[in-house]
Amino acid sequence: MKKLVAVLAAGLSFAAVASVQAQTFPDRNITVVVPFAAGGPTDTVTRLVAEAMSKDLGQQVIVENVGGAGGTLGAGRVADADPDGYTLLLHHIGMATSATLYRKLSYDTLNAFDYIGLVTEVPMTLVARKDLEPTDLKSLVEYAKANKDTVTVANAGIGAASHLCGMMFMSAIDTSLVTVPYKGTGPAMTDLLGGQVDIMCDQTTNTTKQIQGGTIKAYAVTTPERLKVLPDVPTAAEGGLNNFDVSIWHGLYAPKGTPADVVDRLSKSLQVALADKNVIDRFAELGTIPSPAADATPAALKAKLEGEIARWKPVIEAAGQYAD
Repeated sequence: MKKLVAVLAAGLSFAAVASVQAQTFPDRNITVVVPFAAGGPTDTVTRLVAEAMSKDLGQQVIVENVGGAGGTLGAGRVADADPDGYTLLLHHIGMATSATLYRKLSYDTLNAFDYIGLVTEVPMTLVARKDLEPTDLKSLVEYAKANKDTVTVANAGIGAASHLCGMMFMSAIDTSLVTVPYKGTGPAMTDLLGGQVDIMCDQTTNTTKQIQGGTIKAYAVTTPERLKVLPDVPTAAEGGLNNFDVSIWHGLYAPKGTPADVVDRLSKSLQVALADKNVIDRFAELGTIPSPAADATPAALKAKLEGEIARWKPVIEAAGQYAD
């Protein structure tokens, strides 16, 4: 009986401490890990959201770039962090695809994190060097099929958004092309601009300014309707490619075991940030919109991740492009 009382007392004491911590959260800076290099599309999204969350939380939300291994190094870093709400992860669709792409992960994708909420779904654009011969999507598909051994598709490395979109494009046209991986979106875009590679499929947050400036050629956006920011770029469906529908969604995570009250506070702060006028306006300039409040929740993000793992597994397995 004495042991039982001691155990109960200890449990109550722990609960009381956790409650006090939640009520005072946050009382210091919060770090959001971006598992990619600075300056990329996910980094851009994160910095805008972090600035708005800082205002709401009353503490600085600092962005830390921990790139490498298709985002799995940064994700692993957060999975191993103290579950106190002060170390978070903002990751894109690669959170789902890495579960199949990587044969060995240091964490269990579905069970190593607590979910805070969805942030945004960024449309993709199929672009090419500006002097590539095809003039529209239909002729591009014909050209790619006829020259499959020489047409090059750039990407920012295994697990990157451009890699995933490139695989989806090849799956949609049922043709394997020559893939050229880089160590980031920056060098991939540089070589596309320089004409060293032919095609790239990447987020509007990375391609919009180049398309508007005429330095690359745009063939399609991967959305059901044309984008306001790129009104002259047709949808893939308009170009005759009906099975090329892909967007790069982003979610905010905490280490597993983070107190429920803290997760709730962070989720509410994310919702406030996504309703911030500056975030809305800047996202619009980049060709995307913030997730609605109903999606910036733990339940919505968890459901999204589970569904996307199931969706991408057969695509990745068919492509046979794995990483150790």
